[in-house]
Amino acid sequence: MAKQRHNIGFMAMDVIASRHGFTPWRQRFKGMTAEGNVGGTKVLALKPLTYMNLSGEAVQQAAAFFKIETAEITAFHDELDLVAGKVRVKKGGGAAGHNGLRSMDKMLGSPDYWRVRLGIGHPGSKERVTGHVLGDFAKVELPMLTNLLDAVSDAAPMLASGKPEDFMTRVALLTQDDR
Repeated sequence: MAKQRHNIGFMAMDVIASRHGFTPWRQRFKGMTAEGNVGGTKVLALKPLTYMNLSGEAVQQAAAFFKIETAEITAFHDELDLVAGKVRVKKGGGAAGHNGLRSMDKMLGSPDYWRVRLGIGHPGSKERVTGHVLGDFAKVELPMLTNLLDAVSDAAPMLASGKPEDFMTRVALLTQDDR
């Protein structure tokens, strides 16, 4: 389960937390949380432990407790519509079939949070989507995955300081040999 494509957001959180010296993960808000600083910005990392289609419950609880505005939330998630290894950041938008985002939209009452879309590629046909998303990254994909997660962590201070375009550029530069 840990290396499933659907868990790439958790993988990114783990690398960011480790590289930026976050507190150890602890269970709360129907998930696991760790706290730290990324580029001088205080960050609460949350990995919901609910089913994916209920992950908004954990996000809503943590946001309410810490009085975090929806616009200050960033969700890291898998994205079928991006080539594996590509990263895009956007604010708001639709759930595009992603049940975790749909749950967040419902529980937060707004889709106006930041999304770091981590490309996992599309398997080519609709019938193969579930198996692809729930499948593990192939052994041949692991170097690309490691490089991507390292790049996301290295560029995270730009994202935390409100510079999503700089974040995407830095990730692209750090991962350009993978394409």
